[in-house]
Amino acid sequence: MATPPVDDARAHLAALVSEALRAVAPGCSDAAVVLERPKLADHGDYACSVALPLAKALKRAPREIASAIVSALPASPYLEKAEVAGAGFVNLHLKRSFKQQAVNRILRTGAAYGSTALGRGKRVQVEFVSANPTGPLHVGHGRGAAYGASLANVLAAAGFDVSREFYVNDAGRQMDILALSTWLRYLEACGDTVPFPANAYQGEYVRAMARAIHAEHGARFRHDGIPDPIASTGAEVDEEARLDALIDLAKKKLGVDYAYIHDFALNEQLEDCRSDLAEFGVTFDHWYSERSLYDSGLVERVVRMLEERDHVYRQDGARWFRSSAFGDEKDRVVQRENGQYTYFASDIAYHLNKFERGFDVVIDVWGADHHGYVPRVKGALSALGLDAGRLTIALVQFAVLYRNGQKVSMSTRAGEFVTLRELRGEVGNDAARFFYVLRKGDQHLDFDLDLAKSQSNENPVYYVQYAHARVCSVLEQWGGDAAGLAAADTAALASTHELALLARLMEYPEVVENAARDLSPHLIAFYLRELAADFHSYYNATRLLVEEEAVKRARLALACAVRQVLRNGLALLGVAAPEKM
Repeated sequence: MATPPVDDARAHLAALVSEALRAVAPGCSDAAVVLERPKLADHGDYACSVALPLAKALKRAPREIASAIVSALPASPYLEKAEVAGAGFVNLHLKRSFKQQAVNRILRTGAAYGSTALGRGKRVQVEFVSANPTGPLHVGHGRGAAYGASLANVLAAAGFDVSREFYVNDAGRQMDILALSTWLRYLEACGDTVPFPANAYQGEYVRAMARAIHAEHGARFRHDGIPDPIASTGAEVDEEARLDALIDLAKKKLGVDYAYIHDFALNEQLEDCRSDLAEFGVTFDHWYSERSLYDSGLVERVVRMLEERDHVYRQDGARWFRSSAFGDEKDRVVQRENGQYTYFASDIAYHLNKFERGFDVVIDVWGADHHGYVPRVKGALSALGLDAGRLTIALVQFAVLYRNGQKVSMSTRAGEFVTLRELRGEVGNDAARFFYVLRKGDQHLDFDLDLAKSQSNENPVYYVQYAHARVCSVLEQWGGDAAGLAAADTAALASTHELALLARLMEYPEVVENAARDLSPHLIAFYLRELAADFHSYYNATRLLVEEEAVKRARLALACAVRQVLRNGLALLGVAAPEKM
């Protein structure tokens, strides 16, 4: 059998088992051959359970099938031995020489080590963050940003053609509320006393925008007398209805100037969002405007398409999408009785646009509170004749911030929140990016500020970065040419710690592939912690700069390989790999 591609021992061994299976059970040669890493090193480098599900079809005991597979395995220069274990597992042991050469393969491959061909160039769009530009990004948005950016990096490393997109919600009620809030604060800057709704945007950033408008335009947008649009009758008032009435009043009084206030607030917050994310190491290939869906007529077109397919009906003057026919709990309005399209209608149009742009796979990163929205969006795609299976929704829980053991409360409209910029200023980009992906995206995350700032082994990002810096320190003490270590003879790497490190290093491409397949960048963070732990244990138990030249170069090459893999993994997470700490 031909030499396998670099760092792809698993694929090579899987091919050996598949060939043996064709000889043992020709009628079952299409059975899935999956290799997993055993928990115990004594059980080999990989284990295969293919014999267990074949027992019924072949009417043979799993151990008997496994034994036949072992006997039929083709010869390989990389396989030390294969043995039957347990109920019928095939345990595969790689030759030590092959594992030792992993160091050379890693150092030759460099930054590309870990990249795989899983995606085969498929076009994937990852849309994430997409926060309403109604205020500064807060720590909740930060988790979606870190998750989405890391996921996009992992998918690219796994061979997908990735496009990163931010959907700009520049139309709709939330932007009107921000425009109203800004105008009311502007009137205050003009010296007027105006009622400011408790459910409008309260943050200091709104006052800052109002002051900027006043400084530039003076009293140009001032209008006397802002009456309460809903007169008090002693009965309880719907505050949201009052807010809508104030918006209508602002539009009437400002006339064509309303667009200026609206767009000024939008552009200020959008630019703040752009710069904040860029400073966080999160960039996008495309910023897509919701407003463009209306301007292009796509929202109107998609509702008409659904209506023509008999998936829309009229009731009480509104148009309803039959989403209950596609698994949603009830039907949904796409156009109100006043003629305005709903946010859901624009969302359908946006997803149609994604597929019209030719993406093979579309991944939306949403807050977990939007889980109920999934069936109606997928249902709309099915109603349009599209394959809803090409859309994946990755739900991300918001992070809960703790300082000094106390939970920090947040409310965007009330202006009570910790911004992403403030978080980054307090703990740094690296800690923020790493901590955000320490848990699976849809799991609850408590973000401990005190731990993130600590310089201790309990701080996972510090622990991983320190391993990288430690290697750099050793190489600096050595003073030799690190580039030359790619050709080092690694035969001296035979201790328990060294073999464990070799096995961990060889695992990295599999971790990248699994993280891409499961949309789980946290697997990279977990792996880096384990690799750092293995190296710290090795460093504490083993002297690297020994007198014997061959041993010294082998150990330094191993350390260099650890450094390279740490650097590669940290890069996927958007975290720096410092040389000194």
